[in-house]
Amino acid sequence: MWPWGHVAFAYVCYSLGSRALVREPPAGREALVVAVAALGPDLLDKPLSWGLGVFPTGNALGHSAFVALPAGLAVLALGQRYGRRREAAAAVVGYWTHLVGDVGFGALVSGDLDLGAVLWPLVAREPYATDEGLVGRTLRYLREFAADAADGEFAAGVLLVAYVAPSAVALALWLLDGRPGPGTLRRLVARLRRTAAGTA
Repeated sequence: MWPWGHVAFAYVCYSLGSRALVREPPAGREALVVAVAALGPDLLDKPLSWGLGVFPTGNALGHSAFVALPAGLAVLALGQRYGRRREAAAAVVGYWTHLVGDVGFGALVSGDLDLGAVLWPLVAREPYATDEGLVGRTLRYLREFAADAADGEFAAGVLLVAYVAPSAVALALWLLDGRPGPGTLRRLVARLRRTAAGTA
């Protein structure tokens, strides 16, 4: 699953959950947290594998259900303790939907349900045949995706369901929710700039 797909899937899940449980759309801080958390497993595992060679593949520590479950429960407990329950819930939804998305997306595209993708270290993945580095591997995957899409390797329904629909639904829901996130991000950046200017 591509990064924007993870963010879209996580946002839809969190927004619908927020509307169902607290009858409110996500606030700006929650939208930012769910987006960053949805990228978390890849932000951890891909550089450690593709860039530093710590893991043989890009699905390891961050993608492990054995790490995600206790980490998520710890985040929820900390959120409860410090009065940040909604932000904690956003972090957990973002993180856990990443794993669900990887397994579900793989099943949708290939037809095979591969739970081994989230069972590291019990299920070891085949190491990459060549070391291409972080940028090289990313560019190769982008080229392969573009070539497969152009050559008709993906059925039109798979392209629509797997790639277009989740992002379109997330965008529509985000607009309906009042576009949470950008204003919060601008305020955060402004605060960081003021802090940096005050220490310079």
